[in-house]
Amino acid sequence: MPGALLNGALIAQRGNKGIRLSDLVVTVPLSFGLERWIDEGDAAGDPWSGELWDFGIAGAKPDIEPGERVYIVYNRKLRGYAPLVELVIARPGYWYLVRGGDAIAMTIAEPIIGFRGWRRRWWPREIERPFLDWRKP
Repeated sequence: MPGALLNGALIAQRGNKGIRLSDLVVTVPLSFGLERWIDEGDAAGDPWSGELWDFGIAGAKPDIEPGERVYIVYNRKLRGYAPLVELVIARPGYWYLVRGGDAIAMTIAEPIIGFRGWRRRWWPREIERPFLDWRKP
């Protein structure tokens, strides 16, 4: 799909209209724990095991398509992202964001307070930087 970048977001060219594609941001609850989340599998820097992994969220249907990024926040820090493979409805009002491998550890300088559900990425991709210590709570 041909496209262009605007503020770091991909704009798909469909006819004469540009349609903004949405990267999403989700939060791993502090009570779940960073180590437990990492131990689920296929963390950033690990080779893909062939497994698919889901992240469950409640609320409105997420505005995301396969190939777009799902960013993860834990303990006020952006930890990285993985490309979405599939969006699956688990039950009315509850969704699974499904990913495979290819997770990338990166962050931004801004602290991010945890939240429920999902949000669209609000920062330009240009400010993202590698996050070597992403495994530290």
